[in-house]
Amino acid sequence: MDRRSDAPRGRCYVSRMNELLAAALLLAPLPPAPEPAVVVLWPGGAPGAVGAEDADRPSLAVHRAPADKATGAAVVVCPGGGYGRLALDHEGRQVAAWLNGHGITAAVLTYRLGPRYRHPAPLQDAQRALRWVRAHAAELGVRADAVGVWGFSAGGHLAATAATKFDDGDPDAVDPLERPGSRPDFLVLAYPVISFAEEYAHQGSRNNLLGDGADRALVEGLSAERHVTPRTPPAFIFYTDEDPVRPENGVAFYLALRRAKVPAELHIYERGRHGLGLAQGDPVVSTWTERLRDWLRLRGAVRP
Repeated sequence: MDRRSDAPRGRCYVSRMNELLAAALLLAPLPPAPEPAVVVLWPGGAPGAVGAEDADRPSLAVHRAPADKATGAAVVVCPGGGYGRLALDHEGRQVAAWLNGHGITAAVLTYRLGPRYRHPAPLQDAQRALRWVRAHAAELGVRADAVGVWGFSAGGHLAATAATKFDDGDPDAVDPLERPGSRPDFLVLAYPVISFAEEYAHQGSRNNLLGDGADRALVEGLSAERHVTPRTPPAFIFYTDEDPVRPENGVAFYLALRRAKVPAELHIYERGRHGLGLAQGDPVVSTWTERLRDWLRLRGAVRP
């Protein structure tokens, strides 16, 4: 018997079995992601609350990064929706999954909305969320000096407002959640509303947040491009040219950051509708998250 003729056949058999095993693993359903912990930001009632329904109780859905991937960074995610609703899936849960995949803990914010609530309620919610993450940094396995904020559309306006209107906390506060500062350590803005004062302002977001006929000083006070200082956190900004929330918003904010010598990165793609989220179905625009990943590496939030 010629044993040499059996060797290739045996190797082919093993190779085929390995291929079948790999295919089975690919087709096997992935284990579901663990459910996030939902935290009510003011268990005793939010400031200015007009009721006790879900709409009156701002909360965080905390998606912890896997322990074997965790980088020690965390991000408060502010979904968009024109300050009248919240896009909690493609600008919330999907974003949390992306962040977790890069080792970052995500806290998706459900903030109060108009017309039931006007300014400053959403800003109070965003500031409280940043403080909550810092106050629980040790338990979450994150660093208190690596807490960013990521906002989409009107949520981008909220994130930019939180990045230009913050405080360092009150170490003597009775409420322990008021002791940490509310300044984000870095800022991610996806097709954000920025200005309420310029001709390119998004009127729907402005009306939902401020109501009709808002005072001019309030309008200018909530135009983030006018309130950048050297303490404004480093920012990553993304738009498309086709977006009705015009990229002039981001250009004005980027230039203000440049003047203040704050590190910033701006990307404007030629094509793409508003509200793309991670743009997972678009082979071109979806590359914006690759640019973001590289930028987060510069911030130390993602490992090389």
